[in-house]
Amino acid sequence: MSLNTYGHLFRVTTWGESHGPALGATIDGCPPGIPVVAEDLQVWLDKRKPGQNKYTTQRREADEVEILSGVFEGRSTGTPIQLMIRNTDQRSKDYGDIAEKFRPGHADITYWQKYGIRDYRGGGRSSARETAARVAAGGVARAALAELAPGLQVIGYMVGMGEKSIDRSRFDWDEIERNPFWTPDAEAAADWAGYLDGLRKSGSSVGALIEVTVRGCPPGLGAPVYGKLDTDLAAAMMSINAVKGVEIGEGMAAARLTGEANADEISMGPDGPVYSSNHSGGILGGISTGQDIVVRFAVKPTSSILTSRKTITKSGEDTEIITKGRHDPCVGIRAVPVAEAMAAAVVLDHLLLDRGQTGGQRGPIG
Repeated sequence: MSLNTYGHLFRVTTWGESHGPALGATIDGCPPGIPVVAEDLQVWLDKRKPGQNKYTTQRREADEVEILSGVFEGRSTGTPIQLMIRNTDQRSKDYGDIAEKFRPGHADITYWQKYGIRDYRGGGRSSARETAARVAAGGVARAALAELAPGLQVIGYMVGMGEKSIDRSRFDWDEIERNPFWTPDAEAAADWAGYLDGLRKSGSSVGALIEVTVRGCPPGLGAPVYGKLDTDLAAAMMSINAVKGVEIGEGMAAARLTGEANADEISMGPDGPVYSSNHSGGILGGISTGQDIVVRFAVKPTSSILTSRKTITKSGEDTEIITKGRHDPCVGIRAVPVAEAMAAAVVLDHLLLDRGQTGGQRGPIG
């Protein structure tokens, strides 16, 4: 299986399976001298790890990250950084009944069709468990951004669950960390709690809409045509398990706007250009404008549900299946820190690319 690596200069390769002994990430291209300690990476893994409340899978994993190489005396050396997270709570017996069956909505059937072999224990590489490695690597990216672009923030949050959405007039940045859904709307969080609890108890699941905002990103990141910042952001988000749609800024809604409504008018402020709105999502022509970068994506409902579904066996026989085990009723909740990690890695990658190509040179305005 190829293509387990993403990034151009800041390159991350993830490895390991859901029910293997461990998983992790190898990071190549991290600048030297960046403060990197396991405790700082652990903060982000703790945000993603399972079993923290009744709204996520009850698989219990400490998700403790170990740094095996590339760091000396608390700072990156510029050589490959190897991160490892041991699996400690696998229950492979939960998947014994599906060894010969394909789970609808899962990658079981496509992995088998492509490779002629699959790890049915939780999906192997197709499992959302793989994203723990991304979050660890994202922690390294955040550490580098803190050194190279002080003040830059990457903040993810949930803006919709099923048919329910937040009220943006109640948007509160401080609220995001206060509820289990990472949503900026306290009233929506209270409503979603009862809604998701009912789905959880019935053995069903629901999709979600996640948004990530990059605040304080400097202008000039990204390149025209094939090196667009939004191209790589969209690809990064689409690579996350269960993501089925990505949009930047106004996204799909831009198709319903007129040119007058969609254009972000520009005026001169005391510190440079000021935009009247941000329909572009902070990116024009694939290059950051200096505004907030806004990327949004849709996560499908968790396919592992307790309702019987029709399927087939590897021998081609019709049958039915109920997926047992421990699963998220809304996988979008734990997709939030994963999305933050991917955004951080992409922005750092483009920051390094820009430094290599332009050396930070900018066209003067005013």
